[in-house]
Amino acid sequence: MTPLLLLPGLVCDRAIWAPLLPALAPHAQCSIADYGRLDSLAAMAAQVLTSAPPRFALAGHSMGGRVALEVMRAAPQRVVCLALLDTGYQSRLPGQPGAAEQAQRHSLLEIARRDGMRAMGEKWLIGMLPPARLADGALVDAIAGMVARHSSDIFAAQIEALLTRPDATDVLRSIACPTLIACGRLDAWSPFARHREMARLVKGATLSAFEGCGHMAPMEDPDSVAGALLGWLQASFV
Repeated sequence: MTPLLLLPGLVCDRAIWAPLLPALAPHAQCSIADYGRLDSLAAMAAQVLTSAPPRFALAGHSMGGRVALEVMRAAPQRVVCLALLDTGYQSRLPGQPGAAEQAQRHSLLEIARRDGMRAMGEKWLIGMLPPARLADGALVDAIAGMVARHSSDIFAAQIEALLTRPDATDVLRSIACPTLIACGRLDAWSPFARHREMARLVKGATLSAFEGCGHMAPMEDPDSVAGALLGWLQASFV
């Protein structure tokens, strides 16, 4: 059975992928990464590679997509196929835009340290979910609960990793394996236009959108995301 490594995003864990596992498990041997207190994307990728089998399928969501690109930078020959979900590829912008991103992320960290990770998560997800989904108490509680399982120190380390992220344009251009690039159509954090740009850089990439979803697509519509991943896996191993 195909080994499938699933990489979670910022202060996410097994819960971001759990709704997909019933559909994926009959077709792939799934494992979910844990980055611990690592504070760089390259270090996260190195840890993933250390525990990974010689060859594997790789899917990353949000920050996990950026970790996946660092895996591709370091060891592309080990990745059979790649899926990048609700993510990005550019480094932090210089000047005022980059400073604004840093200030925004550090303001969330301040909330986490002052009021706790769950309180931060409840504020953070306002920009992660489409407005209509904010009334879905079960979804909001699941995301906030996932965030709350992380310490503010882990949050700080992952923020550092994102603020110092390298540009991955050349990595995208070098990808030769079957690649799925997809996101929630309503993702305001990692918009569809960015994923279209990424797909243009990867020869033969498949581009897809999950209708009605925001940034947390695997938890918002697991059936659609699992269906896309199953199609990607099956097409990669024909």
